This record gives sequence, structure tokens and C-alpha cells, in this order.
Amino acid sequence: MIYDLIVLGGGPAGYLASERAGHAGMSVVCFEKKSVGGVCLNEGCIPTKTLLYSAKLFDGVAYGEKYGISATGLSIDQTKVIERKNKVIRTLVAGVKGTLKANHVTLVESEAVITGRNSEGYTVIANGETYTGKRLLIATGSSPSVPPIPGLNEGIASGFVMTNREALQITEVPKELVVIGGGVIGLEMASYYNSVGSKVTIIEMLDHIAGENDPDLIKLLQKNYEKKGMVFHLNAKVTEVKSDSVLFEKDGQVQSVSADKVLLSIGRRANIQGIGLETINVLTERGAIVTDNHMKTNQPEVYAAGDVNGKSMLAHTAYREAEVAVNVMLGKRDTMRYIAIPGVIYTNPEIASVGETEYTAKNKGLDVDIIKIPMRFSGRYLAENEGGDGICKLVINKQGRTIVGAQVLANYSSEFIIACATFIELQLTLEDIKEIVFPHPTVCEIIREAVFQY
Repeated sequence: MIYDLIVLGGGPAGYLASERAGHAGMSVVCFEKKSVGGVCLNEGCIPTKTLLYSAKLFDGVAYGEKYGISATGLSIDQTKVIERKNKVIRTLVAGVKGTLKANHVTLVESEAVITGRNSEGYTVIANGETYTGKRLLIATGSSPSVPPIPGLNEGIASGFVMTNREALQITEVPKELVVIGGGVIGLEMASYYNSVGSKVTIIEMLDHIAGENDPDLIKLLQKNYEKKGMVFHLNAKVTEVKSDSVLFEKDGQVQSVSADKVLLSIGRRANIQGIGLETINVLTERGAIVTDNHMKTNQPEVYAAGDVNGKSMLAHTAYREAEVAVNVMLGKRDTMRYIAIPGVIYTNPEIASVGETEYTAKNKGLDVDIIKIPMRFSGRYLAENEGGDGICKLVINKQGRTIVGAQVLANYSSEFIIACATFIELQLTLEDIKEIVFPHPTVCEIIREAVFQY
């Protein structure tokens, strides 16, 4: 059989593309070598949020005296937390498999390698069997980066060093956790383990945590976690991992911090090795597959979506890229846009952002104004966050009087940042936004309050 589409990878980009293509009547075969749902569903987005919700409930009780609630004997059962996380994953994986089946997608749970191209299409081999497809979508995702730090590989082999995968499986809360890397994944896992009782230390090479997020929000987030006992070593380079500690260089001196467990979280790399790209000469740059805004590669009828193209390593980006790729295959006009992709760090409080920051806008030479107001302007935020110090920032294009960026430090911000993404995509003016009625009382009213400050 010659399939209309071969999909390599069953993560967000791969399974959604398979569903959309199958629903449109294409014959599709999707290969997944590990777990259907990919990293996001099995080792990333979903399980992390499941743990973080348990931590949020725990924090709610632990700091309940602010709200007139007191409790004694508070504890967390890590085994039950992990069991519930696994139940959530099983439910969602079953749902994905069911949807694939309903859309007549052939799912092959095996590693597949591209073997070339012939007159009938592209060929891959899996379990010793050759499959042929008229089109090929590469959605093989990404893996944690492992730098050449002395002792690191030995630590991973012994279980002393964890990636996000292992950190979501352990059933005992470590007394001392060292996190190498202060990016999104590192911060979220640090947030969870800090809440449930670990002494957490973050070692970050840069002079700030949270990557390219707005400095004002980052500083407040760090301040919040320092109050909770988390220790940050910035401008610090890890030099060695031992069996019970981590050595790092800071200010010209080598320091050491003890640990029961170490979490390695310094970024991810696209999975382009060992999948046979060389057999069809797919172009790669800086370790990722090169694609245009139609998700096309340099080869005809070969597409790439998700982390493997290195453009925006987020599950929701992968979903949209997959839809664009399938629409283009079907002859529909569609283009991937990256100007308004929301990003969230699901700490407590959350950071949500979209579009330009104050720094990136000015770095690009945009003529912008900045609106910055405290979250206390929101009645519901004030009611639910005793002593909260969240802020909302909007980046305004002076010429068009449109929002080109937004950053919010506050719980619930992950749920309403989409409003700002919509404003950016539709290029609504401030006058347009002022006419939109926001529900009251809600935390999202902060956007309306901020707009009226201009």
C-alpha cells in the first residue's frame, strides 16, 4: 500500500497532523518509537502540570493562615501524586489513540527510519517492513541536552542526575535538590519540589533566570521564590558533578553544593540524528530541520513540524505547525505565523507572555510605549492573593496604537494571555479593545485596566 502521508513521530505535531489528515480523507501511517503523545503528554506539559496542581493545593493550605485557614499535620504523599499523574497520562494517551483510530490512521508503535525516495514516493523502514508514502512529515521532537560536564553521564547512569523524565517519576521527595539550568523546565520542577519540601538550589550560567522573559517579571518571580527558601546562583558555570554534590564556578571561585538529587535542565535539541535525513538530503541548520512558513523543507512533499524544526519548542506551536502543514498538503492557503505565540512558566505565581517584550521591541527599533500596572488593580486578584506582588506589562506600538506584546506575572495568567495574543494577531487598536466587555470580577480585567491607563 502507498500511503498519502507518512508521519514520523507521535507527539503533538505528529499525532495532530495524522488526525487532521485522516479526517480529511488521506491515508496516513504514523510511527512512534516510544510513547504516543510524545514528550508533552508523557514527560512534559501534562505530567508537570499535574504535579504542580498538587503543589498549588499544598501551598494553599500551607499559607492558609493569610486567608483565615489553619491546618496541622500537613504532608504530601509523593507516591499518590505520581500515581495520579500516571492516571492522567493513561487517560489522555488512550484518548489520542482512540482519535487516531477514529480518523482511520494506521499507528505503528515502532522506530522508523527514512530509507530514500523512489518513483512512488518516500520510503521508511520499521520492524523490518518497508512503508511508502507520497508525502512525509517529520515530527520527531526533541531530547534533553547533555553537556560535556565531568561526572554528568556517570550521574545519569547511577540515577543521581535526572532529566525531566526521571524527575516526574521519583516517589520520594529529595531533601536537597540541585537544578542545573534556570529555564522554564528547571523552574517548574524547582517550584514543585520547593513547595513539597525540598531544599532547592538553582545554578544558572546567565545573569538571570527564565530565559528571554521580561526582566521585571523575572526579578519578582525570583524574589518570590527566595522568600520560600530557594537559592539561586546566577552567572555560575557547573564544572563537575560528584556522587553527592555539584561543583560550580562563580566570581572566579569554585563552590560546592550538596544534593540528594540533581535535575539537568539546560535546554533541548532537535531529534534529527539516526532518522535517515541524509538519504533524502533534507537541509538542516544549527541542529534543526530548515522549514519555510508552510512547514516545507527543501525537498518536495517533505514537511517538518514541532520541536524538530527548532523554531518554537512549544506543544501549542507544534499543533499549529501541524495544521498548517496538512492544510498546505490539501491545497489550502495557510501560513504559519510566529508573532503571537504565548509562552507560560507554570510556577506559583505564573509568568505568561506573548509577542514583544520591552527589550525585544526596542532592540528591533520599534517605537513603543510601556504600560506597567500592579495586579492589585484587579479586584479578584486582590481578593485571592494576599500580599501578591504581580504585575502586568503591555508593549504598545505608538504609531498604530496597537498591542505588540504583553507580559503578566500572576496566577491565571496562562488562561487569559490568549486575549492579548488575539489582540496582536488581529491588530486591534486600543480603542477597539476598550469597547470589549470583560467579565467582572476576573483577573483578566487587568488587561482592560492597563489599556485605560494609556
